Amino acid sequence: MFMLRAVERSADLRDVRSVRGWLSRILATTIVDHQRRAGKRRKREEIVDPVDLEQLSIEPDDELEEAICNCLYKLLPTLKPEYAEVIWRIDLLEEPRDRVAASLGVSLNNITVRLHRGRQALKKRLEEMCMTCPVHGFLDCRCDEAERWRRRREQLGGRAEI
Repeated sequence: MFMLRAVERSADLRDVRSVRGWLSRILATTIVDHQRRAGKRRKREEIVDPVDLEQLSIEPDDELEEAICNCLYKLLPTLKPEYAEVIWRIDLLEEPRDRVAASLGVSLNNITVRLHRGRQALKKRLEEMCMTCPVHGFLDCRCDEAERWRRRREQLGGRAEI
C-alpha cells in the first residue's frame, strides 16, 4: 500500500532533495490508516471462550442429509480414480489426510492437490448434471431426469427455451 501511495502521489514531490521527508510522511499516514482499519476490524470481532465452543452441541441434521444431492454417489465414479478415492476417503469417510497419504504412498501435499482438483471436477460435474434439473433444482435433483433435460438442451443447441 505504501508503494502504491508513493507512486500515486509522486506528482506532489516538488524537490528531489526532500524525498526522504516526503516518503516518511506517506509511510506515516499509511501506517496510521492501517492501524485505524485494524482497530475497526477488532471492534467487529467477538471473543468467544473455547469452553463455550466445546459446549455447543453439533448434531447431525437429518434434513440436511436428505437434501444432499442423490447424484453425488453416481458422479463420484466418473472422476479420475485417484480423485474419487481421495474425496471418498477424506470427505465422506472422514479419514485424516496423513493416513490417506501414507496408505497411498504419496506425500501429504499430493493428497491436498488431488483433493482440490477432485473437488473442482466434482463441482463441475454437479453443475452439469444437477443444476439442469428443471423440477428439483440443485440439491434435490433426480439424475436421470437431469440427464434427459441436459440431452434435450444439447439437442436444441443449448438454447434456453425447451
